[in-house]
Formats: sequence, structure tokens, C-alpha cells
Amino acid sequence: MKPCKFFYYRIFDDKEDFDFIKSTFEHKKMEKLLKDFEKTHKNYLNKNFVKFLQKSDPQAEIIKVSEISY
Repeated sequence: MKPCKFFYYRIFDDKEDFDFIKSTFEHKKMEKLLKDFEKTHKNYLNKNFVKFLQKSDPQAEIIKVSEISY
């Protein structure tokens, strides 16, 4: 089985919430899905977009990122 390649995106929603999303989709595919999502939703919320995204990419998820220093 071929290992899956992931892409990571920073995203803001209408409530100014900031999240990181992990997906197997490259940038162009993600842009197309964002446009499709915006056509069918009045409010843009990251958690709703990820649910929409998971219909096509079941491995998509919001990830938490923590800072670390050394």
C-alpha cells in the first residue's frame, strides 16, 4: 500500500477562528472545494467545511498545533 501524502492549510472562518486543516488534496483541489462550499453555505465555519471536505477526503481533519521552543 502506497503511503498517503498530506497537505496542511491555515484557514480563517467568518468568526475569525483560525485553524489548521490536514488533507490529502493539493492546493488546486482544495480551492475548488472551498468555492463549492461557499456556493452552498451562507456562513463559513471551519468545522462545517471539514465535514464537507470529509465527504471527498475521509482523512481530512482539523489539527491542533502547539508552539515549542528549545
